[in-house]
Amino acid sequence: MSSLRAAVLLATTVTTGLMAGIYLAFGIAVMPGLSATDDRTFVLAMRSINTKILNGWFALVFGGPILLGLLALVLVLVADRRAALPWLVVGVVLYAATLAVTIAVNVPLNDRLDAASQISAARKAFEDRWIAWNIVRTVLAVGSFGALLGALRALP
Repeated sequence: MSSLRAAVLLATTVTTGLMAGIYLAFGIAVMPGLSATDDRTFVLAMRSINTKILNGWFALVFGGPILLGLLALVLVLVADRRAALPWLVVGVVLYAATLAVTIAVNVPLNDRLDAASQISAARKAFEDRWIAWNIVRTVLAVGSFGALLGALRALP
């Protein structure tokens, strides 16, 4: 059981780190690159990204941390590994917060961008708000990753 617990916690940590990396890549490369383009290029590129990112690999990395994190919580609770528990709870809660931001802010912004007919106005309503909330997601995901590293370290 201890090897299963460790494997699930490691998988949680890895998938969380991958999501933190995706958020960070958008923040330091994708969005700055797109911000340097004209309105049409920006909107068409974001629409394409929003379509192409919906794939099985992304679903695994995006949903993995919460599903695996909850399983890890159960396994740690059952084994009474109290030293890892606070770290794990913080890691899961912070990752859940990234999901909440994504669902409440970033996805609706993506949907409005996809549906918009006026390119320039669509970009103006999208870009700054999406970027700001992506920074929030990045910070939360990096915090989650750090907490999960703490849980790994505390797991005997």
